[in-house]
Amino acid sequence: MVSAPSEPSTTSDRPRIVLILGDQLSPDMHALRNANPDKDIVLMAEVLDEATYVPHHKKKIAFIFSAMRHFARELRTAGWQVSYTRLTDPENTGSLRGEVQRAVTQHRAEAVVVTEPGEYRLKADMQAWPDELGVGLQYLEDTRFLASHAEFQLWAKGRNQLRMEFFYREMRRKTGLLMQDDQPEGGRWNYDAENRKPAKRDLFMPQPFQISPDAITNEVLDLVEADFAGNFGTLRPFWYAVTRDDAIDALSHFIEHSLPHFGDYQDAMLDGEPFLYHAVLSLYINVGLLDPIEVCRRAEKAYLDGDAPLNAAEGFIRQIIGWREFVRGIYWLKMPGYTNENFFSAERDLPAFFWTGDTDMACLAAAIGQTRDYAYAHHIHRLMVTGNFAMLAGVDPRQVHEWYLSVYLDAYEWVEAPNVIGMSQFADGGLLGSKPYAASGNYIDKMSDYCGQCRYDVKQKIGESACPFNALYWDFLIRNQAKLRSNPRLGHVFRNWDRMDEDKRSAYLAHANTVKEAL
Repeated sequence: MVSAPSEPSTTSDRPRIVLILGDQLSPDMHALRNANPDKDIVLMAEVLDEATYVPHHKKKIAFIFSAMRHFARELRTAGWQVSYTRLTDPENTGSLRGEVQRAVTQHRAEAVVVTEPGEYRLKADMQAWPDELGVGLQYLEDTRFLASHAEFQLWAKGRNQLRMEFFYREMRRKTGLLMQDDQPEGGRWNYDAENRKPAKRDLFMPQPFQISPDAITNEVLDLVEADFAGNFGTLRPFWYAVTRDDAIDALSHFIEHSLPHFGDYQDAMLDGEPFLYHAVLSLYINVGLLDPIEVCRRAEKAYLDGDAPLNAAEGFIRQIIGWREFVRGIYWLKMPGYTNENFFSAERDLPAFFWTGDTDMACLAAAIGQTRDYAYAHHIHRLMVTGNFAMLAGVDPRQVHEWYLSVYLDAYEWVEAPNVIGMSQFADGGLLGSKPYAASGNYIDKMSDYCGQCRYDVKQKIGESACPFNALYWDFLIRNQAKLRSNPRLGHVFRNWDRMDEDKRSAYLAHANTVKEAL
């Protein structure tokens, strides 16, 4: 539930405009804690600029708009004065800046209060607001994260390479999660080695929590269907939670039904099973409906109560207080400019089938197909299928970044860009990851059942029926060998290449060129 602060923030009779963004739907947002519900005006706005700066998935637009409308209702119920601009409002200016200016004028506001946005483009735009709006701007830190910008900068200072594992240990100590005094539960910090089992068909596959759309959500779905008909993705059925109460139910559902097996099978892929044991909670955490620490505490409690093994609880918690916090730190440390990094000078356009799923490669068709239908794919689909293929094929990482930002429900630039630019595409040259996540078809065959039904043969290396990943893998390494041969984690790979006879090497590269030309 949303609660009102007890202390007024100013003594002036004029109100302040408290801007709440679409991914700030948390009851304890910093801006709300510094506001006076008896005087200040909470502003929320559905604006075309935010709905179109990339071609968002239909479900993503619907999810954010519906969650915003539900949150505004909760604020009003809690006693806040809320000014809410709908997309179809004839006076809607189409931009956050325009809506803030309109609210300042309408309410004769003395200042604007905002919690820092999650994307650099908005932060840069807000820097000009005081002069343009003619009022002060109170810019507050987003306290929903464990590590402040200053804390991460201090940790990163003097390090040539930034590795999540060491940062993660600091976050474990800071939170006390899965800790025994100053030592990790079980004697190890990381149980990832136990979390790589390929899934099998005879496993029970729970479905994520689903809820039927209410009147507010159905109204938003109709809006998206009418105004964003040309956008990527399937809109209905729509079963995601759009309130905090329902998001908490989704968390409880995951803890009970999926967490016990999450660790073992978190890297597995099965055709027709897009969710497996994954949480499908990142969209709720990133939009503000769930607090990341409360989520981690629930996972920790499941382990302590004997309801989930340590490798599952640790692996899940690491994704949140380790990786999620780490990539946010990278983003704000390296912006602006990070999204234009291109270590391999890749220039190929993103293949059209990324928007259609129309490809004979079964793994890509599955990953893109579920992205189209659910605006969701788990991390191995993103990293080792679509991301791996784009990197091997030499696709411009900026285009890859914009695709991921467009198509996933949980994608906001602060979390998506480092995952794509740094981890998936290695476009930052190794700042975030120690080596490119490049793999041939053998990895996908090991971790999935896609290859058995594919038009291509994963065992064949060259020829019309050969899996395209195989030749592209070697082509990627050799065309970038000047930058990769010195990488200590790739030494054995290049030694294997050097041991091949010349005819075999030439055949690999020739077939890779054929694959790339077909794109």
